[in-house]
Amino acid sequence: MAYRIRRLILPLCAALFGTLAQADESIVLASTTSTDQSGLFGYILPRFEAKTGIKVKVVALGTGQALDTARRGDADVVLVHDRPAEDKFVAEGWGVERRDVMYNDFIVIGPKTDAAQVKATKDVVDGFRRIAAGSAPFISRGDKSGTHAAELRFWKTAGIDPKAWSGYKEAGAGMGPTLNMSAALGGYTLADRGTWLSFKNRQDLEIVLAGDKRLFNPYGVMLVNPAKYPHVKKDAGMKFVDWITSREGQETIAAYKINGEQLFFPDAKN
Repeated sequence: MAYRIRRLILPLCAALFGTLAQADESIVLASTTSTDQSGLFGYILPRFEAKTGIKVKVVALGTGQALDTARRGDADVVLVHDRPAEDKFVAEGWGVERRDVMYNDFIVIGPKTDAAQVKATKDVVDGFRRIAAGSAPFISRGDKSGTHAAELRFWKTAGIDPKAWSGYKEAGAGMGPTLNMSAALGGYTLADRGTWLSFKNRQDLEIVLAGDKRLFNPYGVMLVNPAKYPHVKKDAGMKFVDWITSREGQETIAAYKINGEQLFFPDAKN
């Protein structure tokens, strides 16, 4: 009798402990402030967690800092938006399984008075030249983020060293604080559309330039290389990579809107 009871109980216990282990499973996702501050993660991650039982702990940083976190082995998955930096990260062996996820666009934000007359152009490089020639400051994130990297590329193409210009200010912070600083100083800045749409403290700011194809802003996801860091949760991390690039994950990204406006557009190659 005791043997029969054990035969019945042991499989039930194993199943129970397996369920609890899955429920307690978690991964660390190093990502950008834009995906966090825009509210996207707050919308999509509960759906992933409900489907898989895997909790996602987000470390929201600029892209450069997120990649550095992964290089130290302090993350399982990375989701960022600086393709040259992502390709280098993979080429150096830090990441594997990089995949396209989604895109939005960068926009130039400035005061409604637009003293630099940025609204008069559709060319982002010309817009940056106009800002540098004007009296209003430009507020840079200055944090090695994907947005900061894009901004520096525009200054370089414009032939301008922004740090030689007295109106150039570095926030050294994420997109939200940088927009707050721009609002307080009546300055211009480069922002991602997702964070802008969810930003509340706009004061006298508005979009002054958008639509240039060079403002295209793609995001990619990748697993931190478990060959370099055996503690990386490969299986759980790949479940996230697979889900966010799956039809379900892509539809969930597309469904996230603020005031009826879609913030991110699915771009996975399924």
